[in-house]
Amino acid sequence: MQNINILEVKDLSLSINGKNILKNINMEVWEGYVHAIVGPNGAGKSTLASAIMGLEGYRHHTGRIYFKGKDITKLSIDERARMGITFGWQEPARYEGLLIKDFLKAAAGDHKNNDFIFEQLQRVGLNPDEYANRAVDKTLSGGERKKVELASILAMDPDLVLLDEPDSGIDIETLEKIFEVIKEQKKKKRTIILITHSLAVLKQADHAFIFCNGEILKKAVAKKVIPYFKNKCLPCKHKNIPDYKGVKLE
Repeated sequence: MQNINILEVKDLSLSINGKNILKNINMEVWEGYVHAIVGPNGAGKSTLASAIMGLEGYRHHTGRIYFKGKDITKLSIDERARMGITFGWQEPARYEGLLIKDFLKAAAGDHKNNDFIFEQLQRVGLNPDEYANRAVDKTLSGGERKKVELASILAMDPDLVLLDEPDSGIDIETLEKIFEVIKEQKKKKRTIILITHSLAVLKQADHAFIFCNGEILKKAVAKKVIPYFKNKCLPCKHKNIPDYKGVKLE
């Protein structure tokens, strides 16, 4: 069966404060798969995800972005969200005074009752009786905020999810919940892009893009990328070509 591209990035370049962060990015993301964008800190992975989502400060790039065959380059973040794209932050936002249940209802859209909202909390391991009426603020731990954000993603049920460093600042239990949701979303034929430099997160992916110094070097089967983590990108014959010690990426 032929793979369908849900997302296409063509000739995308982005400079911030005079520095070239992304350099002529071309990538195709297949629908219904879990993809990873892997590379060292500072390589530009999160910047690419921010450009795809259309975040403020990341939309002045050259090149085009297509979602489900439609050019979304000029669309706002809200318009992209309505089309079915969502972003899971490395550091989830806090909303002083906003209750978790109301935050999730906003994510779910109209006609979602408390039963639906409570179900999403249970799916990520949060007891609705304890959490529904708590605020999305600094009283929540990092792991709790990650779970609330994950519940909001489940409530939205988007076609494409970008997760930026999903293992950042959380415990093993929370990470396992995230992995469960990734598997569940894959079964529903949703598409996920994981932004990561973690081997554990990479292992959840079907395919991976090797990212270095603002460029995508290769798309490979995820298991073929594991040597990247072992070799730490060194030694290197070229500034953008890590030494994989004979491992063929295909």
